[in-house]
Amino acid sequence: MAHGGVLARLPKGDLQQIIAVGSGKGGVGKSSVTALLASELARQGHTVGILDADVTGPSIPLLFGQKGPLKDQGHGIEPAVTANGVKIVSSQFLVENEDTPVIWRGPLVTRLITQFFAQVNWGPLEYLLLDMPPGTSDVPLTVFQTIPIDGMVFVTTPQELSSLIVKKAIVMAEELHVPLLGLVENMVEVKCPHCGEVFSPYGKSHTEKMASDHSVDILCKLPVDAQVSELGDAGRVYDYSSPKVGEMTQALLKGIVDSKKRNLRVF
Repeated sequence: MAHGGVLARLPKGDLQQIIAVGSGKGGVGKSSVTALLASELARQGHTVGILDADVTGPSIPLLFGQKGPLKDQGHGIEPAVTANGVKIVSSQFLVENEDTPVIWRGPLVTRLITQFFAQVNWGPLEYLLLDMPPGTSDVPLTVFQTIPIDGMVFVTTPQELSSLIVKKAIVMAEELHVPLLGLVENMVEVKCPHCGEVFSPYGKSHTEKMASDHSVDILCKLPVDAQVSELGDAGRVYDYSSPKVGEMTQALLKGIVDSKKRNLRVF
């Protein structure tokens, strides 16, 4: 794979852990998983921010009920702060109307993401989550090369199509030496609200084989839950909590610790 020239890494500043959340394709619930992780970390007392790097398809502001514009008092950009204390920046804050598209070429998109990282007054944060655009375009490539990411979480769904495409993104991260913290398999099952029967809308899972092939753990298997969509549409995703989300968050924290130990052994 040709990566072009090596870009300079931006300084980490007061950000302790920078975790990217990505996917191979859209529509797998990547932004919802990012929002749920951030909300659960905040619920546990951690300081958290989200950089919405999905510039052409931003959804983080809607999930948290936030609107722009962002303010710059001459000392950097001030992030929006959600009701539960999560700091966020997004391209959605740069347009007048919610349905106005951001129609930019790749270089402008990547420049905006690096500005969001380097020129926002994040303050001291324990965790900054990057909601990545799906796929393996020049945008994630630039992010991987310029932002000092501590680890990457990939979101997928059980069907083979999703696994096939997310494999490409995993290989890209591996080739660029981005530590893989784990997989989140989303939309695994649905519980009928009338009879209580649980069924798998996507059929047999292909995630276990993918995880084995790439020596990466499955952090959690999340069910379809209409309450996530309802609270997200209402701008109150932070009100959602469940044992599964708690399990996912604890598995992520363990993955971060394990990744640090592996890196220490390497160096």
